[in-house]
Amino acid sequence: MGAGYRLARLRFKRQEDAGQVPVGLVATRPLGEILVEAGLVDHARLVQVLETQPETNSRLGVLLVGQGLLDERLLAWALAQQFSLHFADLREEGPDEAAISAFPEALARKHTVLPLRQDNGTLIVATSDPSDATTLIELARETGSQIQAAVAPESEIRNAIDNAYKALSDVGRLVKAFQSIDARRRIDLDARTDEIGEDAPVVQVVNMIVTQGLRDRASDIHVELKGDRVVVRFRIDGALVDAITLPASMGPAVVSRIKIMAGMNIVERQRPLDGQMSRTIDDRAIDIRVSTTPTIFGEKAVLRLLDKSRTLYKMDQLGMPVDTFSTFRGLVHSPFGMIICAGPTGSGKTTTLYASLAEVDTSGRNVMTIEDPVEYIFPAINQIQIKEQAGVTFAGGLKSILRQDPDIILVGEMRDVETARIAVQSALTGHLVLSSVHATDAPSALHRFLDMGIESFLVASSVLAVVGQRLVRRICGSCRVPYEPTPEELAFYQQSGGKPKSQFWHGQGCNFCARSGYRDRIGVYELLQVTEEIKSLIIRGAAQSELRDAAIRQGMQPLRTSAMQLIESDITTIAEVVRSIYIL
Repeated sequence: MGAGYRLARLRFKRQEDAGQVPVGLVATRPLGEILVEAGLVDHARLVQVLETQPETNSRLGVLLVGQGLLDERLLAWALAQQFSLHFADLREEGPDEAAISAFPEALARKHTVLPLRQDNGTLIVATSDPSDATTLIELARETGSQIQAAVAPESEIRNAIDNAYKALSDVGRLVKAFQSIDARRRIDLDARTDEIGEDAPVVQVVNMIVTQGLRDRASDIHVELKGDRVVVRFRIDGALVDAITLPASMGPAVVSRIKIMAGMNIVERQRPLDGQMSRTIDDRAIDIRVSTTPTIFGEKAVLRLLDKSRTLYKMDQLGMPVDTFSTFRGLVHSPFGMIICAGPTGSGKTTTLYASLAEVDTSGRNVMTIEDPVEYIFPAINQIQIKEQAGVTFAGGLKSILRQDPDIILVGEMRDVETARIAVQSALTGHLVLSSVHATDAPSALHRFLDMGIESFLVASSVLAVVGQRLVRRICGSCRVPYEPTPEELAFYQQSGGKPKSQFWHGQGCNFCARSGYRDRIGVYELLQVTEEIKSLIIRGAAQSELRDAAIRQGMQPLRTSAMQLIESDITTIAEVVRSIYIL
């Protein structure tokens, strides 16, 4: 490593005449020595990794993090010590606006570096690899400034770049341009405008909104007309947050642009419409499902963002309790019958269904799905997209699937009695059927079938199990601190059967969680198996409360109990459970 640093210093020497020498890149001590001295890595394990390093041709820090022996954040701290550089805590330390303005976004994303501040003509940038002299020299050449490195974890730098370079930062200028064009149109109906071009203000505003929504990890974007203004809100980790407010005059144009992008009829404004489009944003392929509906102030649009680059969850990553996971995993391998995921919109039902499909060995089985939309593509599975205009509905598509010799069938959603009846018959005739139903919990999902008009004996004979689920936000790992719950929260925790705790945790808010204290979500589950006792209750039309009591006696862990375990494990907070889990 020493020879590499000497070579880097020689390269810097060649840049001295131009005054573009990156500051502070001399390794003072070996990285391994710093890690062992700080107690971050065991000496014996370090020796083992060093012995295998020549075979991998990877840096020591990368190997230690990859093998789970060192945290990425601690590696960044150790590198800062090694090069006598500043360790940038990006949870609280944000970049200056002047530094962001002087540093192109494309350059930051290309090299995964974050400009922090300017100090007497020197631009301080955060990097995860301070030994990369070539990159720092290129940054100095591109910016015309002397560069000084600071060190931060790579994942935190990527998050900070998304937070720093706001796609909506220039929206004010575009709003003024739109209003100017709109005013000219009102005065002179024949005035030429660029409103339909890609450079038109409303086109750029819509592009900015979608880009910012993706960078903020939004699952949905709501464009709502409120009379005197247009409010754009992002659903992030299940909660809606205000993103931007636009003048009311832009509302119809923004919604029309969204409808054009999604291939929808812009003339029809009096009834709900659905559409879909694909885009590539920040080098990520995105599918966007669009829904519009008329309100008293005009059309409202909701965009569901589906990131194709996102890794699908495996069953053991869903967050199910150990016993529930073990039972559910066995049920997924059943040769026939029906397994139902139940919950409200946005509760993670599709994620659970996809994880179940990924668990099944597809090489020896014919697996077919019918979905609206097909959110993720499985190369080894036959997937059908609903197209009602072409006559492809859930019921019609399911009938055609049964003629394709299927072993496993996934029906995206049970929306009507015809689809439900065909699915039930499929489960009774030797197929494994996976599907979802909108319901408040597992017992109520069984009653949904009965309410649709499916005979009770058919429901009892076909359904193997129902998974009721919700999603709750995780405490942000970057800003979690102890706190004292309110008396009301403690009362709820105790009444719900929570175990005594001496310390509770929550997120105090940081740059990575948009000051919310939460980042990402985890599932909360209850699993109702249809045993002989449950079958008898279904056939005689027992109430939901009877079904629930019987299921709990037979081992079902209800949603609230599962949520209490997440609080006990310091994964979520009492307030979040109160917000999301309301079933007794």
